Amino acid sequence: MERRLFRKVRHEKTRNNVKYGMLSNSLFMVKEALGTNSVVLAVTLFQALLAVAISLMELYVAPTILGNLERHDALGTMIGSIGFFALGIMGLQGLSAYLENNQIFMRIPIRLSIISKMWRKAGTCSYPVRESQDFIRSFTKATDASIGNDSAAEYIWSTFAGLLQNLVGFCIYLYLLTHADPVIIIVTLAAAVISYLASSYFNGWGYRHRQEEAEIKNRFFYFRGRARDRQLAKDVRIFGIGGWLREMQDKNMRMLQDFYLRRERVCLLADFTDVALSFLRNGIAYAWLLYLAVQGSFSASEFLFYFTAVSGFTAWITGIMDSVSRLRKQSLDLSCIREMLDYEEPFLFEKGKALEVMPGTEYTIELKDVTFRYPGAEKETFFHLNLTLHPGEKLAVVGANGAGKTTLVRLLCGLYDPDEGEVLLNGVNIKEYNRRDYYQLFSAVFQEFSLLAGEIGENVACFEQETDSYRMRDCMEKAGLAGKVEALPEGYGTHLVKEVYDDAVELSGGEQQRLVMARLLYKDSPVMILDEPTAALDAIAESDIYRKYHELSRGKSSVFISHRLASTRFCDRIILLRDGKVAEEGTHEELMTLGKSYAELFRIQSRYYVDRPGENE
Repeated sequence: MERRLFRKVRHEKTRNNVKYGMLSNSLFMVKEALGTNSVVLAVTLFQALLAVAISLMELYVAPTILGNLERHDALGTMIGSIGFFALGIMGLQGLSAYLENNQIFMRIPIRLSIISKMWRKAGTCSYPVRESQDFIRSFTKATDASIGNDSAAEYIWSTFAGLLQNLVGFCIYLYLLTHADPVIIIVTLAAAVISYLASSYFNGWGYRHRQEEAEIKNRFFYFRGRARDRQLAKDVRIFGIGGWLREMQDKNMRMLQDFYLRRERVCLLADFTDVALSFLRNGIAYAWLLYLAVQGSFSASEFLFYFTAVSGFTAWITGIMDSVSRLRKQSLDLSCIREMLDYEEPFLFEKGKALEVMPGTEYTIELKDVTFRYPGAEKETFFHLNLTLHPGEKLAVVGANGAGKTTLVRLLCGLYDPDEGEVLLNGVNIKEYNRRDYYQLFSAVFQEFSLLAGEIGENVACFEQETDSYRMRDCMEKAGLAGKVEALPEGYGTHLVKEVYDDAVELSGGEQQRLVMARLLYKDSPVMILDEPTAALDAIAESDIYRKYHELSRGKSSVFISHRLASTRFCDRIILLRDGKVAEEGTHEELMTLGKSYAELFRIQSRYYVDRPGENE
């Protein structure tokens, strides 16, 4: 039961199923504004009131002038009325235009704050969540909802302003029309409600199909990205896979176009329904108003006033419906953002017990009766595995491909939790600790290590805000790369990654290994992990790198993984993984004396290098 529950949380079903409503999402944005730039709230309210004031001025201008004519007012009075309305409308419209042109500078910081939180979530979430396809889809949808000035995370402020404007205008015009006839109000409201219900259904189509859209876009951008991948360029030319890449990109482009075509058909039907209902609503209202005027219920100026008011009242109702509909769509997008931000975590972080890594403290890490299986796998990677890493011990992990060497390292490092059993640190289950504190125990170099776009010194110090230059140079010296780097024109300020910097240098495979070695030494953690980082190097280069790590890891617990057994002969203990368990265990000499799988594999590899000296694997 525990295994099924944890797998459910740890992988594809790891998500918070809370549905966020319009009110909840609106309050979320208000909270973001209060924490980032509260001025946008006041400006949004002021924009709404300005728009209503302009509408009222435009409503009264023609009936007022016509009333002057009916009463035979003096020319000065008429000119005064015209001047008052003209200047009033010009002034209010000018102020409204100013706010409209400058409100973007108030809204952008709020959207950028949300994006920053999204990237922080993606960068700090647990490893199982980060590699989950469900989370990746959620992140894609959240990104779509926050990229650009017209995205929900920014444009919603225009929707708020429009909704406030329409609500205030509706209330004022409703009061004015109560002096005319209630039939007009009833007809207009009834048609508007029907229009809203129809548009609500149509506008929800995109949200109901958001998973389908995310999957299609993920595939499309994956193949587009691979076609631009500089590292793949050689394979494309040598193996002739360019045609296949183009075919897959075109196929996914067609799928994306088909999806958008279906969406636009739904939008077209929604627009047609809205036009038909608007025509019916306005026709009945105007016909009834005309009937009342013929009956002599209104003067000419009053007829013009109510005729204009009905048009405005209809616009306010339509505006409310449109604003609510737009707010609903934007709320669905904001739901994607909040689902991503609130994505459920299987590990404890800030709520876990603090763990302070102290220099000189001895740490014992134990895998106790551990069972682990990847989702969808036919069998367990480990089944009731028991293993202890003792303080200061150098442990080598060997085995065939798929034996679970990398998985073992991830369990030791706390990147995964077992389905059954425990990972203990000095006798305490690591689930109790703040997992980020636990990570500080480890310095690791994995098979696919990363050199980031930045300076060499920054890569060594992992972009610390305050780099210890002396310690950084000392680590580079110990790694055997100081001479090479200091001979460069910019020294430790030399850039890496040519995709970003034109003046970047390209380090050889061996030099990259020494750079990550210096990074590992700079962190100076009590446990070192090497998960086949030298797999791309030849046997001699790998042996040299591992000997260097051996020299520099004195006094530290170390785990070395390599498919070349000769590289790890120096380790205190070697374990061979097979069938989810430790099949053989001992020193190199003890395992050779045992004469089983390890000894046979070592002899085969030794014969290969003797028969074919100097060749890379």
